[in-house]
Amino acid sequence: MSAVNITNVAVLDNPASFLTPLQFEISYESVTPLKDDLEWKLIYVGSAEDETYDQLLESVLVGPVNVGNYRFLLQADPPDPSKIREEDIIGVTVLLLTCSYLGQEFVRVGYYVNNDYEDEQLREEPPSKVLIDKVQRNILSDKPRVTKFPINFHPESSGSGEPSPSQDQPVENNGDGEQRFDTPACPPEEPGP
Repeated sequence: MSAVNITNVAVLDNPASFLTPLQFEISYESVTPLKDDLEWKLIYVGSAEDETYDQLLESVLVGPVNVGNYRFLLQADPPDPSKIREEDIIGVTVLLLTCSYLGQEFVRVGYYVNNDYEDEQLREEPPSKVLIDKVQRNILSDKPRVTKFPINFHPESSGSGEPSPSQDQPVENNGDGEQRFDTPACPPEEPGP
C-alpha cells in the first residue's frame, strides 16, 4: 500500500484559452509520516512521436508530510507554443500530473487535452499559420488515467520482497470536473494552521 494517496484532483478554469495558466486543486492523504518532501510535476506532451517536445510546466516540493489530509493549488504557466511543432498545436495531446518521493515517481495522472479553435469558422477553415490567441484548451478532466508505481517510501527500513507491478486505478467522476479516486474512506480534513 502506498504511503500517499491522491483523493481528489479538480481541474480549474477549464476549458480556457491555450495561453491561460493551468490550475489544479490537488487533495491527498498521507498514511505515514515522511522525512522528505513530495515532488509534484505538471508536464505537457508536445508531440506523441518525440518526447523532446515535452515541456515541464511546473515542479514544486510540498512538505513536510505528516499523517493526515492535505490540499493545495498547483498553478503553472501554459506551454510555450514556440516549443511545439506547428502541426501538433491543434488536436489532442496529453497533460501529466506526477508525484515523486526521493526521486521515485509513485503516481501519474494523465489527462487528454483537446486544443482547437473556439470559433466554428476557424475550425472548418483553419488558417495556414496557427492563431494561438484563438485556440481553446479543453482538459478532458472526467476521464483521467491514474497509474501507480510501487516504491519504497522508507528506504532506511528496506525489507521484504519485491514491490508489486504498477497498476491503473479506477476513477469516479462527480460531473463537475473533479474526480474521486478510489481510496479508503478517511476522516474530514482538519483546518490547517
